[in-house]
Amino acid sequence: MNERGQIIVHLSELIEKSGLSKNKFCQMAQLEMTQLNRLLKNQITRFDADVLIRICDTLDCGVGDLLEYKRTNK
Repeated sequence: MNERGQIIVHLSELIEKSGLSKNKFCQMAQLEMTQLNRLLKNQITRFDADVLIRICDTLDCGVGDLLEYKRTNK
């Protein structure tokens, strides 16, 4: 966790809610399985706008549904 907080990725919940398998989601969003796994494990340090667009388009959601900023307690 960064000293200012962290970004939580809610992709797992959104994929589950959509009813898509991970493989089908990767095909539809044009993602590699390694990219998906890093997102699911919240191991992303930089977010690619094109990737976010493809994810949101595939899951019919907004960026705010996908990402959450969690502030550290100061």
